[in-house]
Amino acid sequence: MKAFHILLASTALALPLPVLAQTADVPATDTAQPADDTAPADDADIIVTGVARGQNRLDSSVSVSSLGQEALQTNAPRSVAELFRNIPGVRSESSGGEGNANIAVRGLPVASGGSKFLQLQEDGLPILEYGDITFGNADIFLRADLNVARVEAIRGGSASTFASNSPGGVINMISDTGEREGGVIQGATGIDYRDFRTDFSYSKHLSDTLRVHVGGFYRFGEGPREAGYDANRGGQIKLNVTKEFTGGYVRLYGKYLDDRAIAYLPNPIRVSGTNDDPKYSEIAGFSINRDTLHSPNITRNLTLDGNNNPVVNDIRDGQHPLVKAVGFETQFQLAAGWNVTNRFRYSDISGRFISNFPANVDSAATIATALAGAGSTLSYATGPNAGRVIANPATLNGNGLLAQIVVFDTKLNSLDNITNDFRLSHDIALGGGTLGLTAGFYKSRQTIDTDWLWTSLLSDVVGGGNAALVNVRNAVGTSITQNGVFGYAASYFGGCCRRSYDLNYDTNAPFASLNWSGGALTLDGSVRYDFGSAKGTVAGADLGGGRVGITTRDINRDGVIADAERRVAIIPLGSPAPVDYDFNYWSYSLGANYRLSPDLALFGRYSRGGRANADRLLFGPAVSTTTGGLLNADAAVDIVRQAEAGMKYRANGIAFYATGFWARTEEQNFEATTQRFFDRNYRAYGIELEGSIKRGPFSLNAGGTWTDAKIVSDAVNPGTVGNRPRRQAEFVFSATPQIDVDRFTLGANVIGTTSSYAQDSNQLKLPGYTQVNAFVQFRPAEQVQFSVNANNLFDTIGLTEAEEGAIPANGIVRARSINGRTISATARFSF
Repeated sequence: MKAFHILLASTALALPLPVLAQTADVPATDTAQPADDTAPADDADIIVTGVARGQNRLDSSVSVSSLGQEALQTNAPRSVAELFRNIPGVRSESSGGEGNANIAVRGLPVASGGSKFLQLQEDGLPILEYGDITFGNADIFLRADLNVARVEAIRGGSASTFASNSPGGVINMISDTGEREGGVIQGATGIDYRDFRTDFSYSKHLSDTLRVHVGGFYRFGEGPREAGYDANRGGQIKLNVTKEFTGGYVRLYGKYLDDRAIAYLPNPIRVSGTNDDPKYSEIAGFSINRDTLHSPNITRNLTLDGNNNPVVNDIRDGQHPLVKAVGFETQFQLAAGWNVTNRFRYSDISGRFISNFPANVDSAATIATALAGAGSTLSYATGPNAGRVIANPATLNGNGLLAQIVVFDTKLNSLDNITNDFRLSHDIALGGGTLGLTAGFYKSRQTIDTDWLWTSLLSDVVGGGNAALVNVRNAVGTSITQNGVFGYAASYFGGCCRRSYDLNYDTNAPFASLNWSGGALTLDGSVRYDFGSAKGTVAGADLGGGRVGITTRDINRDGVIADAERRVAIIPLGSPAPVDYDFNYWSYSLGANYRLSPDLALFGRYSRGGRANADRLLFGPAVSTTTGGLLNADAAVDIVRQAEAGMKYRANGIAFYATGFWARTEEQNFEATTQRFFDRNYRAYGIELEGSIKRGPFSLNAGGTWTDAKIVSDAVNPGTVGNRPRRQAEFVFSATPQIDVDRFTLGANVIGTTSSYAQDSNQLKLPGYTQVNAFVQFRPAEQVQFSVNANNLFDTIGLTEAEEGAIPANGIVRARSINGRTISATARFSF
């Protein structure tokens, strides 16, 4: 109840970012937009995401928010996940670096990772059809730069019927399409960390009916944590060309993204006290929010590739998305008032995800004994001390710890995505109002072709980019490790997980909607039928059936079989398992909105939507390893049912929106780090508040969401029933107060959360925290701006997840924290 009282007390302040109109038509919209695609004024408050056609927000029965380019400039998020934290109702765990964030909405669960029930889009089409592909989360392939005109988000509601696999909502990054001529060049550098970045954006009208926009960025640097090398390096360029004609337009666009960004996985932190009242403290020589278990001394991953041939992969690749995308969109009118919209995009997506995951962190003596027995000895394998014996393991680096590292080395051979969204719309007069008809067809194909090439290392625990690999010998001097490698497999996970996926998921979805508007009343209903197939093969010893996964091989080809070379994982390529099944589900949404006055409206909505399960369904009990068919027909799709009702007010520089929501969610999933499957049902309800106020030079944008969520059934672990889902806080909030005077802008962006549980067992708590980001801008001339941004000004430790569900005997848990304080300076020149 304490969080509920906080929510009520915050009502007077709960006024977040104002909704801006979306100029680019998106799949969640009809195309009754101006032919020139021109953005309306901010105060027009037109929304189009997740509705059949553009509407004034007070006339719609959905919850939509928007962040403009200004928010990107003032908040200076270090990743899209940090940007999304400012959207009410969205829980974005921004602790993984530039990507690999867990993102959820309105109490819907994050049982494994990624954004399962929430779809991330770019210009109205999905980045990936599934936002939770293992080691291929959608946000890895998305970057925020000057190309972004605004970010629109719908929570719940008709997201179920205007996009596939997105019952929780849609977040859409909408590109600048060159309506306003001119350009921007922007340079940024870290003040207290090493990071350098250049952005540019340019728009030009080539004629009255033809315009072009191009933009992108390039950056390099160590990043917000001390890795000891350029952990972030790469960039993106995007281009679009728009040709207008009477009654419509056609737009061609392309994108090239080649970026490397370090992936921050859980790191060790000490905890004392009790599970219900834990006391977290940093380990000597290692900061949970400033350090990482990466270093120049740990860069090579010698392993077998997807064809079981030796290969050396570079751990510094981190999250390496390589995206080459082309597409088009068009809008035009047919006879008798029919409007046609079509969007198409082909994305050639590949790359790698590689990072160090600590399977265990414990005292050096304990780990050495566990690996090599009593009387074992330790020595450095890499780094400036390579070959030196560690004489006193108890004092190693001032903490006496070692980390058993599993290198999550995943080759993303292909995550290619091809998508087309076609729709036809028409208005007719009916019953003293207007009836809008929309019908369309959506088609996509998502490839998932990946290889899991994991290995097991032994490392010391020290920050500053100084970590090094460690060798361990048994009492008779036999080396158990080879150059710091314990096994050329996920040996610390029992040798599991050497896998190969080669799959194609086809999705087809006809959809239709009716929207009637007459006077103060608006009624709408929509329906969607998704059907498709999953076909391909998977290979891995985890499939059973006599498939062999561990062998002996001379990996370094020196003619000697070392102990570590007896723990070599191979992919059983000769005995793959087929995947061959179909799926289908219905989605529908019904809504009503009544405008009590020009400034006040009430709305309500009920929706049912689904999410087809993809690769996380495999290697488990749901799919036959002999036929590829479903052993459990219900496993193919998880259904979400939602209801919401609320009020909207906007007048005299004040906007306020309050929504009560309820959701019932099915969830079947797999978590790679714990090798656990989930089969559950969840229930969540709560209140979501948002709004804005502006008085003279002062403005405030803020919001908060109170959620009561619990597990209502669990087929695998009934002991969790009645518990709160892990990492689900009761209350999350954001606020951005700002003062604009002449040449100066001064403000802060505050993000906060109450406590949550680390795991579904509801034992160990993750403390609540508040992060403050501050910014100041100075404009000495009309087209010149200098700014300084402090992200996490007070260097707060904010734990977003932990692997342990209770305080272990050694008092060390593996957790992910938000990044520590980083201060950047930016110079921006417009022309």
